Amino acid sequence: MRCPWGLSTADYVTYHDEEWGRPVHGDDALFERVSLEAFQSGLSWITILRRRETFRAAFAHFKIAEVAAYTDADRERLLADPGIIRNRAKIDATLANARVLADWSPGELDELIWSHAPDATGRPAPRTVSDVPAITDESTALSKALKKRGLRFVGPTTAYALMQACGLVDDHLWNCVARTPA
Repeated sequence: MRCPWGLSTADYVTYHDEEWGRPVHGDDALFERVSLEAFQSGLSWITILRRRETFRAAFAHFKIAEVAAYTDADRERLLADPGIIRNRAKIDATLANARVLADWSPGELDELIWSHAPDATGRPAPRTVSDVPAITDESTALSKALKKRGLRFVGPTTAYALMQACGLVDDHLWNCVARTPA
């Protein structure tokens, strides 16, 4: 058994089984996830997933220091790149977020994000997809904390998707093969 969304395409099966809901640590790795979740806003995740390698190439594998140093010429290159989502606001947010994060101490993004992980013991495993929330008190708090520190495109829904993708919450259904045993 798998979560129903994880069965629709081979790309989703791999992502569902091997990555979604698994703990992600490291500032660059989390910057990638924050950025990709922002690009996904308003789109299907499969659109982002299928372009992920192109995103990685376009954004220096999401190395914060490198993206923070991008110039106006890099911005124009990104806006013209058909392999990524050429949304000006999302590209600008990604570049701005990298510049903000470049001033943080190493490990600070990781620490901030993981400090918002809810207590897993008080949260029952979802039985159906409709049991999975779009936002939670923790995602709202994470969103506020990220925005307060200067990050953009990190609303509560995006923050919750980030929490799911990076393993802060385990929203695999109760009978899913990928669910972490209690």
